[in-house]
Amino acid sequence: MTAWTPEQIEAIRSTDDFHIAPYRDDGTTPGTPTRIWSVVVDGEVYVRAYNGTASRWHRAALRQGAGRISADGIDAEVTFTPVSGPINDRIDQAYEQKYADSPYLPPMISDRTRAATVRVDRK
Repeated sequence: MTAWTPEQIEAIRSTDDFHIAPYRDDGTTPGTPTRIWSVVVDGEVYVRAYNGTASRWHRAALRQGAGRISADGIDAEVTFTPVSGPINDRIDQAYEQKYADSPYLPPMISDRTRAATVRVDRK
């Protein structure tokens, strides 16, 4: 696994242009990119599925464990790891800071979306 560079972390932290495409069932073909919110906590990239664990991209990400992302000029192969526990409080805070003015913020820090939190790591 390759770590995100500081420049990539800053780009992801500052943009709301983040697209995720888990691989299809063949394990190599990226699915249709889905625009989602992303946050950075302690140099790690996290995303959540607005529709919770029923979200199509979330189910594919967990099934395949890998895919591609694009964000602010970054195109990268990535892995997806579900997360839970106390880190979710810090992820909530990052969402509250980054998306404070959005009417979609409350659902993104709800129990439904917390259950669909995924760490995104470079391959």
